[in-house]
Amino acid sequence: MTHVIVIGGGPAGVTAALRARELGAEVSLVERGMLGGTCTNDGCVPTRALAKAARLVRDAEQFSHYGLISDPPRIDFQAVLARTQQVVYQVQEKKQLLAHLQEVQIQTFAEVGNAVFSGSHTLHLENGQDLEGDKIIICAGGSPRKLTFPGSEHTITHSEIWGLTSLPKSVIIVGGGATGCQLASIFAAFGAHVTLMDVAPRLLITEDEAVADIMTDVLKSRNIDVITGIEGLQRIDLRNEQRQLSYGIGGETRTVTALAVVMAVGWPGNLDSLHLESANIERSGNYIQTNDFLQTSAPHIYAAGDITGRMMLVQSAGHQARIAVENAVLGNTQQVDQRLIPHGGFTDPEYGSVGLTEASARKSHDVLVATVPYADLDRAVIDDHLVGFCKLIIDRDTQQVIGAHVVGEQAVEVIQMVTAGMAGQLRIGQFADLELAYPTFAAIVGVCARQLAREIGEVPVVPQWRSLIRPRASEWERRERDS
Repeated sequence: MTHVIVIGGGPAGVTAALRARELGAEVSLVERGMLGGTCTNDGCVPTRALAKAARLVRDAEQFSHYGLISDPPRIDFQAVLARTQQVVYQVQEKKQLLAHLQEVQIQTFAEVGNAVFSGSHTLHLENGQDLEGDKIIICAGGSPRKLTFPGSEHTITHSEIWGLTSLPKSVIIVGGGATGCQLASIFAAFGAHVTLMDVAPRLLITEDEAVADIMTDVLKSRNIDVITGIEGLQRIDLRNEQRQLSYGIGGETRTVTALAVVMAVGWPGNLDSLHLESANIERSGNYIQTNDFLQTSAPHIYAAGDITGRMMLVQSAGHQARIAVENAVLGNTQQVDQRLIPHGGFTDPEYGSVGLTEASARKSHDVLVATVPYADLDRAVIDDHLVGFCKLIIDRDTQQVIGAHVVGEQAVEVIQMVTAGMAGQLRIGQFADLELAYPTFAAIVGVCARQLAREIGEVPVVPQWRSLIRPRASEWERRERDS
């Protein structure tokens, strides 16, 4: 029987261990800390709980619009943090990871400290025990990047927010990606003055430009100071309780001051403690180098999840883990495909994306693009959430969606539906024919699809209709099928 060792007990590691057991392997799983990984313990789950609290504050601002009379909520930050920890415990209890792993006879080593390679097939644990495996799957995850510069010891990462004893009235967040924007949105909703800065020329640099533009406008409208294109952090000086951050921009040095400085500047893999050189595993920068089969330079060792640096998301971790294990146990037959990975941010409003951005799509495809604003959506009017849009990008030849981007209420949920249709290779006419419930936020996909279906001639219309500047489609308007 093949013995598979899995390093890491997060989404990738647990998925890998369970899949290996399903394939009949003997499995050992090693986790240096708590099972569940970063996402459950100090990442997605508690951050989403914070976002929920922030959203409730925003919802309270709407009370008077609907005839509800109430005092504005006050923030008890310690109670908010206590709730996030309670949510973490509830999720852990729901998952029952240890019991589940033991039930299927996976040998589990949790909270055992770092495991290190002492040979190509051998792991050494801190308790002195050695594990020998025929195949090894590395799912050791990643950690927040910490920059080193004068005064950097006065910064915290998002993982250290849970240790704050009070809500800082002013916060500098360095990093304008998904994590930075989420934290900026949350702290601003709680009443803190937020400065959000990044070296990139715009926020959310990996997202579609339209997503970045509207999110920047929204954040600024919430009195968040957005500074992009900085040329590096120079130093932090303490001014009583304040932290004065000096940074470069436009060839000059400028300063900004706040009570807390949060770094959200990247997520390198947890490599250094593994002693990869003992197993002849090559690195690629801060990550393990893998081929498209997720195989490392050591043929019997595979890697999945954040430590590969490919797509650092929970859903990607599980997907990669299944591919890595099946290739390790059954032979290399599956390659990783990152084209259909829905993702987004729990900002207010949310944003979600899948597939190609418009800029990328135009470089490689003959495309048609339609964008419908949330303000055209009846549900958005009813709920008074008018900010946002849905953008669909289709390949003119195949008439299939190759990219979708949504900003607005429930955007991360809406993008899931588009992803399912893309996975099923639906043509835009088929998207347009979906009978979506009314009134819902997801209905905006149908409105956008019907706009494109008209443009490609999938829906017959008279020439005079095409001459209109902007024909508007009602959410319930259906295509008349040929008899």
